[in-house]
Amino acid sequence: EHRFFPHVTRACEGVVFDSVETVKTLISRTSTSKGLTTIVHILDKIYETGRKYAADFKEIMPIVFDTHLPKWNYRAIPQE
Repeated sequence: EHRFFPHVTRACEGVVFDSVETVKTLISRTSTSKGLTTIVHILDKIYETGRKYAADFKEIMPIVFDTHLPKWNYRAIPQE
């Protein structure tokens, strides 16, 4: 949820990230006055770069680009 990013930023402000666990702890403590909280999972998988998608991927999962930042924000929408 994009409205949560400022709260995460404030929680991490001025802290030196000396480990992944430090970041995880800071982010997991983040909450809003309305009760929104975080659940943090560390992904330790090494992802392959330059990997090509399947030929039918765009038919199965259409890509919808954001109107304001289409180069950076997009969604892949699964078809039912």
